[in-house]
Amino acid sequence: MRFLPAALSLLCVAANVSSPAASTTHYVVLSNGEKVGHLDVVRNGQTIDLDYDVRNNGRGPGTKEHLILDAQGLPVAWRIDGHSEMGGAVHEEMSWKNGLQSWTSQADQGEHPTPAPMPYIGNDASPWALGLYVTAMTRARADGIEVLPRGRLHLDRLGEVHVGSGAAAIRSDAYFVAGVERVPKLILMDRHGQPFAVLDAQIVVRAGYESAYAELRRLGEELELRRMQQVQQHSAHRFDAPVRIRHVKVFDPATGRTGDPASVVFFRGRITTIEPESAAPTPPEEVEIDGDGGTLVAGLHDMHSHSNRWSGLFYLSLGITSVRDMGNENAVLADLMQRIEAGEVPGPHIIPSGFIEGRSPFSARLGFIPDTLDEALQDVRWYADRGYIQIKIYNSMNPDWVKPLAAEARRLGLRTTGHIPAFATPDRMLEDGYNEITHINQLMLGWLLQPGEDTRSPLRLTAMARAADLDLSDARVAHTLALMKEKHAGLDTTAAIVEQLMLSRAGTVAEGAAAYLDHMPIGYQRYRRRSYVNFKDKADEARYERAFDKVIETLALLHRQQIPLWPGTDDIIGFQLHRELELYVKAGLSPGEALRVATYDCDRYLGRDQQYGSIERGKRADFFLTPGDPSQDIRALHAILMVVKDGVVYYPAELHAALGITPFAPPPRLTSAKPAGTHP
Repeated sequence: MRFLPAALSLLCVAANVSSPAASTTHYVVLSNGEKVGHLDVVRNGQTIDLDYDVRNNGRGPGTKEHLILDAQGLPVAWRIDGHSEMGGAVHEEMSWKNGLQSWTSQADQGEHPTPAPMPYIGNDASPWALGLYVTAMTRARADGIEVLPRGRLHLDRLGEVHVGSGAAAIRSDAYFVAGVERVPKLILMDRHGQPFAVLDAQIVVRAGYESAYAELRRLGEELELRRMQQVQQHSAHRFDAPVRIRHVKVFDPATGRTGDPASVVFFRGRITTIEPESAAPTPPEEVEIDGDGGTLVAGLHDMHSHSNRWSGLFYLSLGITSVRDMGNENAVLADLMQRIEAGEVPGPHIIPSGFIEGRSPFSARLGFIPDTLDEALQDVRWYADRGYIQIKIYNSMNPDWVKPLAAEARRLGLRTTGHIPAFATPDRMLEDGYNEITHINQLMLGWLLQPGEDTRSPLRLTAMARAADLDLSDARVAHTLALMKEKHAGLDTTAAIVEQLMLSRAGTVAEGAAAYLDHMPIGYQRYRRRSYVNFKDKADEARYERAFDKVIETLALLHRQQIPLWPGTDDIIGFQLHRELELYVKAGLSPGEALRVATYDCDRYLGRDQQYGSIERGKRADFFLTPGDPSQDIRALHAILMVVKDGVVYYPAELHAALGITPFAPPPRLTSAKPAGTHP
């Protein structure tokens, strides 16, 4: 991974790390301005004890850590115990002794001979560990170091920042740390070399500075924005001349197949010519790209996104040019959409949904959390006035409010979708106005739960094990599906994330991640080699496997009943959408049918099919090039050479490099003798 020249300033920055006597530092975890957890750090010389606990949206990690550091600030012993975000058991240990460093975790175990301890990436470490990694790199006066179990970290020093004012102001150094998780992490280190704040979707900040939440959010947004602007300047390729892509086959969603070899020309954001390939030379004033026998497919859709500034790099690199955002912080999403539309930062087209949650100890801190029905109705109007296409109801919503909210949404031309609120049923939500149900598990739980069971907790995952015994010919199933057909209601499936939660097993690479995981940063690789559920025994594991088979059977049943399926991921990394389509094929759709759903059908549902969804003259130039033919083998989506969004060309290899991901395929050959491409 390459960072911008600012990273080189590390070579002349010395670490200022103190070794304090016994002390306790308290941090708070904030989401949307509300406290959702804590991180307590007790330091006694070189011994560190941490207590980390988060409760947000009915889930969160809870761990205790014990570390012993050497004189260089590197752990020679590290133990982590507790549970991960979805409740899976955590027991991780690392030690260095007599020239041998060894470790064991849910993900893996191993050992490495080394004369001195090397930095180790904790599989279930709290955000405080980012400070350890910064210390290791600043002490080494380097912008990158090798780490265990394997891989490399990179550090980009962004400069000094100030938080707060007057005597309480904190001067900190801001850093991006890349190679730990799926995106670089932003941390502020104080003048003593200790963490002050981690600026992420949830902000972790030293206790006493909770009131600086808005200031910290702005700071994080500014620093991330600067990074995204730099990536866009490097990776967005614009051409002033017509661009001719030769030697390609074009996927036709109407037939579900690719056609004969063709040349496709686009100019100023629109497709202008599609003609059979010939021996005639490309006109000298055009740019020529050699498709080398590959396939052009209209841009894919992720119908369940929670977009952020980094997600755009993933989406564009994987052929996903449009997403439906299913819940966000409203101001953050509006700013992101505006900057993407202006070409300032990379990202797909975003179609927003208006998130409305109920107030409870389990509330998700997104969108609006109204305290009264009148407030909730005002929120529906707020979303309508700003062009949202639908409202999304969440877990803690009062079920009695859904009918009037859906009626108001319908009056204003919006659809209504969402989770099934706790203690309600899919049937009731469909009767009360849902146009679509979110998540296949939310649908199936209506056939699995007992009255009074609370889905605001991880039960909405663990109860899915009961599907192993579900009879899909049951009258309850037939009644729900009949309601869906009567109401013309579809399902936002997110089957791939359900697969991840149900079938991931400690120490193994799940089938759904096998195609891409080895390309990812080491921390994310280890994160995916875990169990998300506490299994009692092998029989319990087998029960989850049979239950997920029933999920696939349910998809197949819905497809046979002609109930619309909308592919979504509930993730930001894009790879899950490719897996979602693989699961559609596993459920009985042909690869061509799965591609049609993810392209033309989505755009028709979103009211955009006159401009997007297929490769036709006059439509927007939104498509991608892959060397294989995904209409024959859906796995061909795993190697994408080029993505075009509204006529702007992106090469996945460049976007993946900016994320610390090993590229999957090189860019296609640009064979024009006349350089006509320019960066913005």
